[in-house]
Amino acid sequence: MTEPVPIDPPRVCFPFTGGQLGGSHISALKLIQNLDPRRIRPVVVLQDSGGPLAAFLREQGQPFVSFDAGEILLPGRRRALSLGAFITRTLPNIRRFIREGRFEIVHTNDAKTHVNWGVAARLAGARVVWHHRGDPDAMGANWLAPLIADQMITVSRFARPRRPIRSLESRLSVIHSPFDKPAVIPDREKAKAELAALLGVAPGTPVLSFVANLVERKRPFLFLEILARFRNQHPDIPAVGCVFGVSPAGRIDLEPAMRARAASLGLGETVRFMGFRSPIEPYLAATDILLVPAMGEPFGRTLIEAMFLGTPVVATRHGGNPEAIQNDHTGILVEPENAEAFVEPIARLLADPGTWMRISRTAAVHVHSAFSSAHHAEQVERVYDRALRQRFRTRVDAKLSERMPGEAY
Repeated sequence: MTEPVPIDPPRVCFPFTGGQLGGSHISALKLIQNLDPRRIRPVVVLQDSGGPLAAFLREQGQPFVSFDAGEILLPGRRRALSLGAFITRTLPNIRRFIREGRFEIVHTNDAKTHVNWGVAARLAGARVVWHHRGDPDAMGANWLAPLIADQMITVSRFARPRRPIRSLESRLSVIHSPFDKPAVIPDREKAKAELAALLGVAPGTPVLSFVANLVERKRPFLFLEILARFRNQHPDIPAVGCVFGVSPAGRIDLEPAMRARAASLGLGETVRFMGFRSPIEPYLAATDILLVPAMGEPFGRTLIEAMFLGTPVVATRHGGNPEAIQNDHTGILVEPENAEAFVEPIARLLADPGTWMRISRTAAVHVHSAFSSAHHAEQVERVYDRALRQRFRTRVDAKLSERMPGEAY
């Protein structure tokens, strides 16, 4: 007997500030587009309808609602908005929007929406599904989520909050991020020839790539150290390193410092700064080995996308990487924070086509079977069911229905 389908599916709000575009937004969109519309009615809400996320959603044909909530709290930064102003102005605005929109669930996906929309959803009487895609030591995940989240999803076992002030065990689900086989698989030989021409190097020159935002956690400077060590130890292999990525808006731009470091290492034309490229698939297909030196990566999108395309990955044995890669089977894991640890696997893969092909093929088969968007959506729908069946209670619940400052009924 099939499970009965609700006559009026619950409305789920997916709020985003919209000021930037990252892997969490791509994962959230894949979820939204794969939810069963007979069971769930997702609504994407953007506070900044003119930013890069809005452009991306339009490009993907995803409708969204624009809503100016006012100034918001910015976690981890000096507050541009006082807590008093947030409580008296922004919070009532968001709470009213949630109530008037008849949202039964608010699904938050990043630090800004966790803090601003999660609290407001709780006050509005909606269920809160907190999707944690970051550091297991993050303050919000350990201090705020245990108090307001009806359900929490983490993208890996590594990302589970390490020291929550209240147990999350009965409310926590580990659901790996969704991935799908690219609609078009780039022709590797063609992609390699085009990238070689773009770089001005000889056809067949090995390409080692770093594909990520230029932030410290991704260890872009360590990538430069790896290139320098590899070149010094294997001068007979004329590999070139490509850095695909930029520093996010509002963060320190690391590229000038990286260029200076590359110069001090004498890398010269061995490293190329490629900036942001979209679509990235042709460049991943043109890459011989993707290097992932990141620390604390909850569950990296790029390494899975590379595996889909058959590009071998060498990554640190840290964060969610061991949950994505079976060492020496679907990729290679190495000691973290150690440039030297990368050198031997790179040399082995480039010198041994059989090993390269074996890892390439097994990785592609693995990700096709393990990480589908449809399966991801089914797992999240079960989380919604649990949130709707039994709401988490705290001692402050009795106060949540009280009138907010500045809000009239």
